[in-house]
Amino acid sequence: MRPRLPRHRRAALLSAALLALLAVATPAAHAACESGLAERMHARLHPKRTLDSALAACKAWPAYPGRSIVVLPLERSDSGAAGRTLDLEVLVIQRPDNGNTDRDAVLARVLQPEALAEDAIRIRDIRIDTGRYVLSPGARAFGLRVRYGGSSRPNPFASETLRLYVPEGGKLRQVLDEVELERDSGEWDLQCAGQFEQLRTLVSVGRPHAGDGFADLVLARTLTPLRSLVQEDGQCVEKTGTARYESLTLRYEDGRYHVPKALRAP
Repeated sequence: MRPRLPRHRRAALLSAALLALLAVATPAAHAACESGLAERMHARLHPKRTLDSALAACKAWPAYPGRSIVVLPLERSDSGAAGRTLDLEVLVIQRPDNGNTDRDAVLARVLQPEALAEDAIRIRDIRIDTGRYVLSPGARAFGLRVRYGGSSRPNPFASETLRLYVPEGGKLRQVLDEVELERDSGEWDLQCAGQFEQLRTLVSVGRPHAGDGFADLVLARTLTPLRSLVQEDGQCVEKTGTARYESLTLRYEDGRYHVPKALRAP
């Protein structure tokens, strides 16, 4: 009789599978794009470029009434069958109270060439994070969260990253490079035996520094190893190893937060 996969491992693998299916589902972050905002901005700013509408994202910015954030992933002609790269146009839009879409105004923007890349690890979803990233009294950031997923059953993989942007005049400046916050990965025999690892990160903003300095970003990371194996009675059991906890501080220097290589995107 085939050993039964333990409940927690089934849940973890289901979570990874759901991440992989996000490109098919309709994410909440895309809700505001149903009004055609992304398509209108694309037609206005990049009419000759191909928009990946499945990854485009729009979201109202609650901290500023009438403002919305729009992300336009633009396909590049140099992408090949083995993988592709995407340019990102990130916009802050002021929307009129009367609903006249012709009067949507671009307040700040940045075009980032080759901002995203994928090969065996695919981009599943882009979400806009309007959490309370108050980096200084005069600077409030918003984030982009990118979800990646693999397609290998023996080696399941799912990851989520974060990057932060700050409006400055008519421009957007990326102050935090892509940092990996979550990861589910492992290797198993498709029956039971395998080893897995789960990463979870909580991001918080420290106290603002004196003067114009931005506050530190504090990453509280938990890395949990798991192992599943077949017992003598044929049951598949999961054992959770000792979790490792660490707190890392990212300091703002020379115009951006410096990200160690070990924390960067997969």
